[in-house]
Amino acid sequence: MASSFHLILILLAVAVGVVVLCRILHLPAMLGYLLVGIMIGPHAMGWIPDAPETRHLGEFGVVFLMFSIGLEFSLARLRAMQHLVFGLGTAQVAATMVLVMISSLFFEIDWRAGLALGGILAMSSTAIVSKMLVERAELNAPHGQNIMGVLLFQDLAVVPLIIIIPALAESGAHLSGTIAVALLKAVILLTALLTFGQRLLRPWFHLVARQKSSELFMLNVLLFTLGMAWLTELSGLSLALGAFVAGMLISETEYRYQVEEDIKPFRDVLLGLFFVTIGMMLDLHAVIAGWGWILLLLLILIPFKAAVVALLVRGFSGEWGSALRTGIGLAQAGEFGFVLLTLAGGVQLLPADVMQNVLAAMLISMLVAPFLIQHAEAIVRRLSPEEWMNRAMLMHQIAVSSMASKQHIIICGYGRSGQALARFLTEEGISFIALDLDSRRVREAVAAGEKVVYGDAGKLEVLQAAGLMRAKALAITYDDKHSALKILHHTQSTRPELPVVVRTADDTHIAVLKQAGAAEVVAEVTEGSVMLASQALLLSGVPLSRVIRHIQETRAKRYSMFSGYFRTTPPPEEVETEDGENQQPRFQNVLLNAGDHAIGQRLMEMKLDQLNVEVNAVRRHNVEGSQPAGDMVLRAGDVLVLLGQPVTLEAAEKRLRQGK
Repeated sequence: MASSFHLILILLAVAVGVVVLCRILHLPAMLGYLLVGIMIGPHAMGWIPDAPETRHLGEFGVVFLMFSIGLEFSLARLRAMQHLVFGLGTAQVAATMVLVMISSLFFEIDWRAGLALGGILAMSSTAIVSKMLVERAELNAPHGQNIMGVLLFQDLAVVPLIIIIPALAESGAHLSGTIAVALLKAVILLTALLTFGQRLLRPWFHLVARQKSSELFMLNVLLFTLGMAWLTELSGLSLALGAFVAGMLISETEYRYQVEEDIKPFRDVLLGLFFVTIGMMLDLHAVIAGWGWILLLLLILIPFKAAVVALLVRGFSGEWGSALRTGIGLAQAGEFGFVLLTLAGGVQLLPADVMQNVLAAMLISMLVAPFLIQHAEAIVRRLSPEEWMNRAMLMHQIAVSSMASKQHIIICGYGRSGQALARFLTEEGISFIALDLDSRRVREAVAAGEKVVYGDAGKLEVLQAAGLMRAKALAITYDDKHSALKILHHTQSTRPELPVVVRTADDTHIAVLKQAGAAEVVAEVTEGSVMLASQALLLSGVPLSRVIRHIQETRAKRYSMFSGYFRTTPPPEEVETEDGENQQPRFQNVLLNAGDHAIGQRLMEMKLDQLNVEVNAVRRHNVEGSQPAGDMVLRAGDVLVLLGQPVTLEAAEKRLRQGK
């Protein structure tokens, strides 16, 4: 009892310390767990013995790892990326396995062990690579899509490899029969589970959910996951396979997101313990003794795997820059490689010294991976001279598209929000240039006559080519905090007075984005709630004028651009026009340009009050709107907020522009 308690206490203390340290250093927690396992394991400090209890905790970690992969499995996503997943992904795994198996024969390693080793080294780290792609805003770039497609296939390839690797340990005479029986057994079991499991799962989960007990729901998820894992192990297959199937079954129900949220604390903790146990497997004495082999393995693993992937991508897409970036992104070993290595070690398929050398090389490759991805651009430019030419041509195309534009809007992202903004600007006669990383979308937009160019808005040279120094404003229309922060950083460093509007899904990152230099952040959740409330009020019989006032007041409180623009007092009396229509005084923004008559004039000299127009506020250089003084000298870039009737507002703007 004391020993088990001591073990759990050490592991929990390590988990807390490692996660805190890795968050401070901006490193994946998984790498920290691996290093801690090496330090406190039986081959180093010896704080935790290599006992069955420790290995059981690691097995639970594998179960929850496979369960989470099954839970995230999406047939829709698979269909959308089928060319990359089943084309490039299949080619990468198959080519790596075959080439590693052939190479292993030169080192007098049995072909079965070489095939298993090929499957182990074919895996890449989803946790490290996806995190780096998100942080670098490259998830939607061509190489980002290639990488995610290959990683998705690797996740799927683990399932047959989990079945095949134990079968490879059988003697040569019975090998083909053993593999055939294992695969047949897996097909029958999976067919039965997927056919009948869904029919039984949904009604049972409905029954449990109706009890409205979060504890009962959580217990049911654990029972179902571990029960499926036990069932597949009982059938002679692995725990991990059952957990993957359990996740797949739940992913097709409406309880997927609830289960994902409930299981997350267990999954993260047990995964941490799994990686600690992997680190504990490493014998530092064996590593020191075999450092030459480890270095050779590393030199083979990273450049070899990167080259294989790059050549395959080149064959699929024909573009060297994207191919090299994809190869660098997938060059390291991965989490599932450890799962397969543990499985191969458990059936004595790999010799102990080979296990140690491979494990050390895999760990080092994962430690090196973030630095390789960070410097991928420099590596690609050095390896591919044509990349300089391609980049120069891209900058030239963007510059040509924006050359005639002045006082235009730069739209970053041409998805649904970007296209809607472009339509509004076109209707107002305001010029714009849009940047997007989806080559197909760019082609379709150009064919439709839209001013859209291919380019990464997160790069300073792309923004400058799009006319950053001549632009009137910049809009970030996609929800990506990391990319938005990069764009804001470039804008603040080169043209801090340029107003930038950022779109975000919710209000979580508003403060960070505004602190980084955003003039305004538009949260979809805010706008959605405002329109939802307005429709509900109208349907409840509230007069339209009051609904409009509520909307104006809400937006005035939320957006700094509207501060002082909308009054919180009841609206002015309605004015009846000659044609019998009722109109209310309204607000209008007037942006003063360099050639306008009002530039250099005092506000009182414009005599707008004679037109029954009130200057409600003036906004200058992204500073909050304030009550203007009569002797204020108007400058280019000032935004005047005018209040009046439509006819008088039109006359006021004409006076400001032309002096008439």
